[in-house]
Amino acid sequence: MKSVDNLAEEAAAPVRYVAPTSFGIKSWAEEDRPREKLLQKGRSALSDAELMGILLGSGTAKLSAVDVAKLILNAVENDLNELAKLSVKELMRHKGIGEAKAITIVAALELGRRRKETAAAARTTITCSRDIYQLIRPNLQDLPHEEFWVILLNRANVVMRKQPISSGGVAGTVADPKMIFKHALEQLASSIILVHNHPSGNQKPSAADIALTRKLKEAGQFLDLPILDHLIYTDHGYYSFADEGVL
Repeated sequence: MKSVDNLAEEAAAPVRYVAPTSFGIKSWAEEDRPREKLLQKGRSALSDAELMGILLGSGTAKLSAVDVAKLILNAVENDLNELAKLSVKELMRHKGIGEAKAITIVAALELGRRRKETAAAARTTITCSRDIYQLIRPNLQDLPHEEFWVILLNRANVVMRKQPISSGGVAGTVADPKMIFKHALEQLASSIILVHNHPSGNQKPSAADIALTRKLKEAGQFLDLPILDHLIYTDHGYYSFADEGVL
């Protein structure tokens, strides 16, 4: 039986705190590990959350990396396009996401975007407005601000170059006609396609869009550099001046 003095010493002894272990992937049951699942069944067998879990590597004291990924995906309604719009700071608002993990997510999504852009950069012939939309999509997808681009074509309507002209705010950007035709003349282009995005998702042209298009069309006729189309890009569709007969 312990003496009164021994009991007093035990009560006064400091209590050792053991920090809870973070739910890293290595601590999971083998059949639940997304890395092993990818090796055994292939990348297509993994859910979006599992792929993100591999990027994160670890979760929190109460959530696995996949659980953290699920919460982030739920916040954007499981839409990867919306996820790609989030900044590092916005991702860091989620529990379990520090700066390093947020940067990893942003970098992975940017690589995916660049892959699309590389695929679209192959020799492309423009035959309709849908071709324009697919060509420019990797450059304008997910942008929170407006940008103005031109696509320069040769006589066979083969894409020579995609050229950014200006970048602005949420409500608009400025397109300098001198810069547009300077690029076209330097590249010896035979025709031009105008493109700008509406981050709001509104596909209808504004009065300023229509006025600028008419101005550039007139200048192009004078320089023998016809404007074939002006496309207003949104992530969910587009408006073609040529298709609508406005050009």
